[in-house]
Amino acid sequence: VNGESLQNAFVWIKSGLDSYKGPAAPSEPVVVDQKGCMYKPHVVGARVGQKVIFLNSDPVLHNVRAVAESNAVFNDMMPTKDMRLEKVFEKAEVPVRAKCDVHPWMSAFIGVVPHPFFAVSGASGEFSLVNVPEGTYEIEAWHEVFGRQSQKVTVKPRETATITLTFCAE
Repeated sequence: VNGESLQNAFVWIKSGLDSYKGPAAPSEPVVVDQKGCMYKPHVVGARVGQKVIFLNSDPVLHNVRAVAESNAVFNDMMPTKDMRLEKVFEKAEVPVRAKCDVHPWMSAFIGVVPHPFFAVSGASGEFSLVNVPEGTYEIEAWHEVFGRQSQKVTVKPRETATITLTFCAE
């Protein structure tokens, strides 16, 4: 993007972890808040099987409609402030989109992956995947406007591997 940084890209190891046997999904939930008629955070990651809680912090009616291909879709009303809606995504999918039909500008994206190696790029476009086992991987970044980019990377023991993903505006 003209040398600018790209925030809110979901970055994950797409392939190369076939034999990885990692820890179970965390017991603490991922929280997506409806606040000020916006979803916060806008892009977030969750593990397959991890609870995702949608929270309505606004004193107005919202709904959460999941737009998904691999996971079960739902459309639940959240009419009251502080209402909580708990969901679990059972399959990997990047991304599942959450929408509010009452306020059509409201949307959030949840990258659901089967392992802990994912991140969301920050304000300066940076991200890091920590404690990745030795191996060669395909890293994919997804962005709601600029689509997908991927790159292969080899991780060696106790070393840092650096990649740069470049998105182009069409």
